[in-house]
Amino acid sequence: MKSSHCRRFCIWTVALGFLLVFPANCDSVSPLPELALQKVLNDASPAFGNYVEVQSNTSNWMKVWPDDTLIVHMNLPGAHDADTWNYSQATQASLDHVTELANIHEVDSRAFRCQASSMVAMLNAGIRVFDLRYAFDVTNSTLVFWHSFGLVSETATVDDVMYGFYHWLDQHPTEAVFLSFQYEGSTTPYGIDDADVQLELYKTLSSPAAKKYILQVWGSLGSLGEARGKITLLKRFDFDQLPVSYANALPGLHLSPTNWTDNSPNITLVYNTTTGATAYIEDYYQPLTPSNSSYEENIQWKLNATEAHLHMAATTHPNSLFWSFASSTNLLNNPPITPEDQALGNGTLGVNQRLIPFLQNQKGKRLGILMFDFFETPNELVPLYLSLLSPHQMNNLDP
Repeated sequence: MKSSHCRRFCIWTVALGFLLVFPANCDSVSPLPELALQKVLNDASPAFGNYVEVQSNTSNWMKVWPDDTLIVHMNLPGAHDADTWNYSQATQASLDHVTELANIHEVDSRAFRCQASSMVAMLNAGIRVFDLRYAFDVTNSTLVFWHSFGLVSETATVDDVMYGFYHWLDQHPTEAVFLSFQYEGSTTPYGIDDADVQLELYKTLSSPAAKKYILQVWGSLGSLGEARGKITLLKRFDFDQLPVSYANALPGLHLSPTNWTDNSPNITLVYNTTTGATAYIEDYYQPLTPSNSSYEENIQWKLNATEAHLHMAATTHPNSLFWSFASSTNLLNNPPITPEDQALGNGTLGVNQRLIPFLQNQKGKRLGILMFDFFETPNELVPLYLSLLSPHQMNNLDP
């Protein structure tokens, strides 16, 4: 009897444990689509960040703007090399077993890190334009994020991260997001922008989910109302290894890398030859200072280029796209100057802090897209940029 009692006790104990882990009430278990989404978001987290739902003035700042506002009339803050926020010595070390397959060795991670906040945190802080650099992983099979030979993650794929943006837009339907994709060279010794890479990007950006969330408009920037709840593609890539039908099938603005002058303070790029629609771009990412130049010189040279282009945006071509970069680096200098040195300074004020007085004098001006490194420092930088132009000033722009 004692043995039988013990057996029954053990059976009830196991059964109770099972019920605690797998409750009979199925309503308490998340539906499979929700579980699948959580799985994808978790996979994306090394590049996108741990998803946190935030409803705030900055996460919904476009809400107060009327639908008929033209995108080219807005001031849109952006993040340069947005996917590098988690790139650290610890990240490098954790990926050694992967990068060593391609004979990639550790370097100072500061050379490749351009951000400090996750992409979902950027969205919630008001960032709306994202500069994303992709290439195949070391196995030449999966699209992932790189900065030069700095591998951001082996597991967070480009497709995974897209679902992070899709989910965020579901939670913030008044907002519009702009994703710039550019192929990243100098990743692995054998990495090239071949047909396989281009086909993989095409499949990612033309999947059923992508077609739902990516604005299906070609070669033009319309109104905010059209772009709300959607991703507008800024295509800094060519599909030159695929039949022309692939390039024609993908919506967005085609800003071909062959027409994007390297390291230029003033680029004029026609992205629609039929309408003549033109983008005016400043992408002076490496100051052409003499070798052995100081932090002060490099920061000032970059600042001069950015402020000159922002002045151009405020005073000319009011109905065209302006796109400026406050981001820069000069790793060839002695000593090497990192993106953080340029943005935040190193014994002197960086580009971000020095932009503040200039921006304070641009109240009521259309400046367009402005890409930052380490955008959250100083903390008033992005709020200031968003405050320059209010909805009621749109009809009073002084080009």
